[in-house]
Amino acid sequence: MERNIAMELVRVTEAAAMAAARFLGRGDKNLVDETAVAAMRNVLGFVRMDGIVVIGEGEKDEAPMLYIGEKIGDGSEPKVDIAVDPVDGTTLTARGLPGAISVVALSARGTMHCPRNFVYMNKIVTGAEAKDCIDINAPVADNLNNIASAKKKRVSEITVVVLDRPRHEKLLRDIRNAGARVKLITDGDVSAAIEAALPDTDVDVLMGIGGTPEGVLSAAAILCIGGAIQCKAWPRDEKEKEAAVKRGEDLEKVYKTNDLIDTDDVFFAATGVSSGDLLKGVRYFSGGAQTQSIAMRGRSGTMRWVDARHNFDKLQKLDFMKYVKERRWAQS
Repeated sequence: MERNIAMELVRVTEAAAMAAARFLGRGDKNLVDETAVAAMRNVLGFVRMDGIVVIGEGEKDEAPMLYIGEKIGDGSEPKVDIAVDPVDGTTLTARGLPGAISVVALSARGTMHCPRNFVYMNKIVTGAEAKDCIDINAPVADNLNNIASAKKKRVSEITVVVLDRPRHEKLLRDIRNAGARVKLITDGDVSAAIEAALPDTDVDVLMGIGGTPEGVLSAAAILCIGGAIQCKAWPRDEKEKEAAVKRGEDLEKVYKTNDLIDTDDVFFAATGVSSGDLLKGVRYFSGGAQTQSIAMRGRSGTMRWVDARHNFDKLQKLDFMKYVKERRWAQS
């Protein structure tokens, strides 16, 4: 794909973020998600592409929009796979907490692979300096020592981001016993994975169990950045494990970055919904809003931070913003 679609995707995530952020702290995560989904789908429909949603809101019977298999775009070339998370952090948004983002990834048709049979995967993510030093099958202490050595740091200077879940009790104990620092997050492991892969952030590595679709979205960004992700299936219980074995699934298979996205012809965009360490959230002012986004292209490795100021009076005259306009006034 010669055209840099990343900047077009920013327009998509901006629309979803501005739609969702209007309900910041209002306690209704379903409304946050519903509004962001509709705004994102509407703007995606204007992008010049023949897209198929491979990671979305679920199967068609469960999700009326952005469902897996839905065709999206204006139908013209190029043919692409689309992965979306209209709000990574609906609970964060509903509770008025930091760190929620809107995310879209795109790659050439047939190159985006999601192990759908597993809801959760165990993951490890780090940046370019240490990408050849991680092994998801190795002890936590070994990984941390190797990462520290690659980054020319002491282990005590390494920060590991982990989802704050009961299932991570042993992982947290191992990290702390190794002497590393811990940053706990309540939600939003796509944002956390990007932080772990980017240079010059406060996070060196992500570890722990999170959603499988989020792992693929993270892989798209990580491929652009030049870091690495490794994942393994994590069955939630014996029943899920037995079902996977009966299907012939290899529970020991390690999925690396190129197993999830097997091309460098990939684009990624994210916009902050609520302000966090990665991106600033939507800030409204009289007649408009400010947003901050990140746009990435795998082939060039270029990353752009986009600070935008939006004029609602002018945006409301554009067809692709009609839904945001109608929803904004209906819910205010």
